[in-house]
Amino acid sequence: MHKGRLEAFSDGVIAIIITIMVLEIKVPHEKDHIKDLVPLIPVFISYVLSFIYVGIYWNNHHHTFQRVRSINGPTLWANLHLLFWLSLIPFVTGWMGENHFSQWTAALYGFVLLMNGIAYSILINVLIRNGGKNPELRKAIGSDTKGKISVALYLIAIAVSMVNSWISFGIYILVAMIWFVPDSRIEKTMNSEYTETE
Repeated sequence: MHKGRLEAFSDGVIAIIITIMVLEIKVPHEKDHIKDLVPLIPVFISYVLSFIYVGIYWNNHHHTFQRVRSINGPTLWANLHLLFWLSLIPFVTGWMGENHFSQWTAALYGFVLLMNGIAYSILINVLIRNGGKNPELRKAIGSDTKGKISVALYLIAIAVSMVNSWISFGIYILVAMIWFVPDSRIEKTMNSEYTETE
């Protein structure tokens, strides 16, 4: 299978995930006053963070596959595994927002983010181990320190959520900030190759 089909399918699923998330923000029907939007603020805040997370995964997925020459069967399953965990983001986003970031909702949100991080790492490892057919990706990823730090922060945030869910929410924001710019490791290898061909 050409990698373009996998990318197109992933793009479609991610677009649906974003659409489902925004539909979780229910329009107030009782009145038409601006203050009726106040109860929606926690839902909107959780939506914004989750939108950023989904966008980060879409960005990095796109950049990763710029460095991929070949995919195989395990790649398809690893990609589906990632999409499975991404598809749970709308549920935990809505639950956390509706319950004003209570401890269990913040913990489950963190668990889903953790599993997304692990699933993405699995996908990267499967691509790298694809019979040595993706050497540029191996060079770009290196030891994946940023990914390991992110997983550690998710674990800390899940534990902290039992004490103070707002601190754990702050840690989720921190991880998003770490990944907000598309993976610079891949950007650097792309830029260096572009410079060499000039």
